[in-house]
Amino acid sequence: MMMRTTTLAALLTLTLTAGTAIAHGYKAGAIEVEHPWARATAPSAQNGAAYMVLTDHGQQPDRLVSVSSPIADKAELHTHLMDNGVMKMRPVNAIEVTPGSPTTLGPSGLHIMLLGLKQPLVKGKAFPLTLMFEKAGPVTVEVDVQSAGATAPTHEGMADRHTGEHATGMPHKTN
Repeated sequence: MMMRTTTLAALLTLTLTAGTAIAHGYKAGAIEVEHPWARATAPSAQNGAAYMVLTDHGQQPDRLVSVSSPIADKAELHTHLMDNGVMKMRPVNAIEVTPGSPTTLGPSGLHIMLLGLKQPLVKGKAFPLTLMFEKAGPVTVEVDVQSAGATAPTHEGMADRHTGEHATGMPHKTN
């Protein structure tokens, strides 16, 4: 009986670990999208942002050219830049993804702006975001909402991936 319990525990751990690895990585052609995340917003916030790491495992560079999400009226590619000593956000036409060099979208750098939020971003929930690459094409990822002050993704604020649903009850799929 003890052997059976140990074996079941090991299988459960392996299953949960594999599910997490699959849930946080997505592919579009040669592009891998890792750990899409966002910060929670105040209930009255009109805008939010999404972050992730893009890695091109191919031979040719690609570009992220557009994004969309049903939770916002509009999604844009943005960067932060210093203008006369003041940090400002500006839209960009595309984000380059070079083979062998991960492109990090994060706070205070390249990021995805979600304009006209239709609902607040709530810690522990997730939302869909579709990325359109120039060569690799589209991929829809699930963005996990972390705490409002998060600086990087953690497992603490992640949606429940093991049930196959968003924390909001929406179906989940891995690409």
